[in-house]
Amino acid sequence: MYFNYYYYDWTYLLVVLAGIITLIAQARVKGTFQKYSRIRSRSGLTGVDTARKMLQYAGIFDVSIERVSGQLSDHYDSTKKVLRLSESTYDSDSVAAIGVAAHECGHAIQHFENYTPLNIRRILVPAANIGSYLGVPIIILGFLLDWNQTLIQIGIVVFSMAVLFQLVTLPVEFNASRIAVKLVEQYGILAQDEVPACKKVLSAAALTYVAAAAASVLQLIRFVVLSGGNRRRD
Repeated sequence: MYFNYYYYDWTYLLVVLAGIITLIAQARVKGTFQKYSRIRSRSGLTGVDTARKMLQYAGIFDVSIERVSGQLSDHYDSTKKVLRLSESTYDSDSVAAIGVAAHECGHAIQHFENYTPLNIRRILVPAANIGSYLGVPIIILGFLLDWNQTLIQIGIVVFSMAVLFQLVTLPVEFNASRIAVKLVEQYGILAQDEVPACKKVLSAAALTYVAAAAASVLQLIRFVVLSGGNRRRD
């Protein structure tokens, strides 16, 4: 058993699998966004135009819109009620830009309508941040200190909060995309035959959240398996 745990650790396969899933998701979203970034919407509306129109039609007048640097760095800040659009979205009139802007507006609408999963995610943010930064170091420290089970179990519990946050994020993101797809057509932002392209962009983006959640779960499983390894060796 000493050989199995110190020279052949099969749980590294979980790390590799998590890495593959993440790379596939990242490649998919970048490729899809780039493809539909070259297709201009017939409405001529830009990302910021889309955001303004959707917020206005939804009756939301206390959310400001800002430009941020980077690509695909778009997000809605519910604490400050600010919708931030990246440089690749803000002034672009592509189908991809409209889809991304509409998705972020979906989060603002969730906030406005007091969407329960979004509220749960907001509550989990402090615990998730602690889990992300301290969970793994505590677990590793437990391994280094002669497989200290107390530290390892504390680390696993702390890290689990970050995993829970990732899982709660999924329905929030899926719902925001459903809102976006529905409203871009309803408000005439995209023509009916342009909506499928918007769906592809948002589906690819959603895959990154699925990948992040899957990677976190696999990492948690690995730590749980390793935590029991010492007991089996004894």
